This record gives sequence, structure tokens and C-alpha cells, in this order.
Amino acid sequence: MAEHIIDDKITLKEVVQRFRYWIGFFIGEWKFLILAGSIGLILGALTSFLKKPVYHAETTFVLEESDMSSLGQMSGLASLIGVNLGSIGSTSGLFQGDNIMELYKSDNMLSKTLLSPFDVNSLLIDRYIQFQELDKKWKRKVDFSKLDFSLPRESFSVTQDSVIKEVSKLIREKHLAVEKPNRKLSIIQVNVSSKDEPFAKVFNETLVENVNTFYFETKTKKTAENLAILQSQADSVRNLLDESILAYASTTDRVPNPNPILQTATVEARKRQVDVTASSAVYAEIVKNLEIAKVNHRNNSPLIQIIDTPRFPLKRTEIRLLKGMVFGALIVGILALFYIYVRQLYRLHVAEKKE
Repeated sequence: MAEHIIDDKITLKEVVQRFRYWIGFFIGEWKFLILAGSIGLILGALTSFLKKPVYHAETTFVLEESDMSSLGQMSGLASLIGVNLGSIGSTSGLFQGDNIMELYKSDNMLSKTLLSPFDVNSLLIDRYIQFQELDKKWKRKVDFSKLDFSLPRESFSVTQDSVIKEVSKLIREKHLAVEKPNRKLSIIQVNVSSKDEPFAKVFNETLVENVNTFYFETKTKKTAENLAILQSQADSVRNLLDESILAYASTTDRVPNPNPILQTATVEARKRQVDVTASSAVYAEIVKNLEIAKVNHRNNSPLIQIIDTPRFPLKRTEIRLLKGMVFGALIVGILALFYIYVRQLYRLHVAEKKE
């Protein structure tokens, strides 16, 4: 049989003979294969018992991108009356598309979320260190008993900042997934997976809230500043207009019946009237810009519309007992087949040549 195996020329008959040989060989090793399968069953059962289930907290939302077409039409109409909207609106796409997905993975957002409260007595990072047992895994490098993460971030030591950075990296790589189910849609899913169910839910909700707030403040920052400036100008001009009207009325009251021959008696009243007219024109122009700025500011918010939020009980993935036993037996059985196959090939091709 060994001569057929090492022969360079292979016929159909030899193929059939080899097939029968290997079938007979594997059947002859049935005790070893059954032992390997039994070991696989035990290992699979132990894995299903020892491996904790993983919980998934998922938030789904629609990213609402601003449609500036209406503002463009308004700008065209406003230009007819001499109003320039170029400095009022902005069509920045800072967080449109994939950019907001990267924002969820940024160190700034993750560290801010980790330092948010988990409950009355602890922070999210404290909870993560506890159930991940980082105090034991990193005990040679970090003494967690001396670290207080409830202090202001400006008071953190280098060790605290390093821990925050490493934990953020772990969460980004192992626990956080931000994706679009369909690239053609504006729906985004934020999934946080963890062995600790309460942590997964609270971290997901806090992260979405932090990004939502940051997104809103950044997206509307320019329009809010423009609105505040225009409102301040409108208030100032309105106060000036009120003062001009009061001064005009006071001047008119001092000379109720001026002599038509004496024009100097009406000069002061005319000056005050010019002030009122000029202030009224400026105030009207600012009010136009202010109202348009208010419309533009409203068009930029809200920016995120939540569709689904995580609720208990969370979705969980785990290795069930039967599944673990079957997969364990298959994996160990395949490894055992490969082992005895390679061992027999070695005997046929190497051992016999030495003899």
C-alpha cells in the first residue's frame, strides 16, 4: 500500500484504493476520535457555562441634514428689498454623512461619557473598571485605589488621563459599533455591547445625549451668534429710537405754537425729527434681518430625531449549552482527524524511507 501512496502516477483505481484505505484507517481510530469528541463536548459545555452573555444596547436615529434651499429662495426675495443674507446663513456640512459617525468614536465624546454618572454613587468608568476587573489586570501599572475620577478634568493626573484614554480605546475597539444599515438612508445605529447589562444601556444613552448636545451646539453656533448680535443691535436701536421720539416730543412741547416768521424756533424740533426718521429706518432694516435670522436658526434644529432607544431586557448573545457542546465536539473532532491524518502521512512518507 505504501508503494501506491508514494507513486507519482495516479490512476482511478489507485484513487479508489486510497479512499478506501483512509476510510478504513479513520474507522480503525474510532476510539481516539470518540475520545476527542467527548473532550470537545466537555469543553463546549464548560465554555457555555463560563462565558458570560453579551448584552447589546442599540439606539437608532435619523440624521436631519439642513435643507438650505428655502433660505436660498428667501435670500433672493430679500435681495430685492436690499437685505443681504450671505452673512446670516451657513451651509456647512460639518456633521453630515459619515462625519457624525466618527464623532461617536472620538476620544472627547467617549471620555466625556465615561466621566458621566452611572448612578448616585459612581461614574460609568468606575462601573467599567469593576466588571472588567481592570484593577486586577492592571494592578502592576495602576493603583486604582488612589484614583478619583469624580474630580474636575482639569485636576486629573497623567495616570488618570492615561486610564481614560486606554478605556476609551477598549470601548471603541471592542464595545462600540456605529454604522448605517443602508448607505442610501440617513438612519444611523449606535450599538454598545457589554457583559454588564446596565452599563450597556446607560453608556449608550449617555453617549447619544452627549453627541446630540455637541452636534446641536456646534451646528447652530454661527446662526445663534448672528441671532444674538442682531437682537442686541435691534434692542440698542430701539432704545435710541425711543429716546429720539421722547426728545422730539419734548422739543415740540417747549414751543407749542412757533412763530412762522422765526425759523430758528423750529430748528431743534426738525433735528429731533430727522433723528426719529433715521432711527426708524435703521430699526426697520435690522428687524428684517433679525426675523430672517430667526427662521434660519429654527431651520437648523432639531438635528437628530431618535427612532429607537435601548430598553430592558436588552438583546443578548450567548453560547447555549447544546450549541456549545456540538461546536466543541466538531472543532476538537476536526483537529483530531487532522492530527491522525498528518501523523499517518509522516509514517508513510518519512518513517518508511528511513527504514
